[in-house]
Amino acid sequence: MIRSTCLSAFLLSCCVAFAQDQPPAPAQAAPTGVPAAGVTTSQSADLTQFQKIEDTWSNAVNQHDQYSLENVLSPLFVDVAANGDITTRNQQIVQVLNGDDKTVWLTQKVITLRMLGDIAVANGTYTLHHRVNSAAVDEKGVFTHVFERLRGGWVCVNSQRTSLKQENPNTKQKKPSQASEPFHIPLFSRGDKDAKQ
Repeated sequence: MIRSTCLSAFLLSCCVAFAQDQPPAPAQAAPTGVPAAGVTTSQSADLTQFQKIEDTWSNAVNQHDQYSLENVLSPLFVDVAANGDITTRNQQIVQVLNGDDKTVWLTQKVITLRMLGDIAVANGTYTLHHRVNSAAVDEKGVFTHVFERLRGGWVCVNSQRTSLKQENPNTKQKKPSQASEPFHIPLFSRGDKDAKQ
């Protein structure tokens, strides 16, 4: 029993000593022209590549092209629309093919791109022309698309859109307050004391 304990302790100390004597593996540099993982890029070949993917996506929606849309969207795709609707890849394809609104027109522009190994996160702007209650609407906003490298290409696994508030030229803008204080509290502001005198 004592011999087996001593032998185990000796082997363990040899393994630890051997592991400590090994030189560290040399760090591999990223290939030339490819940003390191986690780097945000705004000018690169990768950005151009992802803009082409976004253009393929937009054209598939605009031309009601099921095959092209299937090549851009992952089977695991989830879309969160600006209005909060959540849809899957199959639901997106059905909307493109059977949508009642034949005026739908989508454009997307990639602004920044982060490469995280086999994951890429693209942020950009979009314009979606569509109908709401028989009225034409141009929805403008920002998007975040998460892509996964799959079989040598990229497919989108997640999309999040946020529409930007549009100024309505028909609404009157509020006049700035002329008050000397940032807000009015009845009974304590100078205006109320002056009115009582």
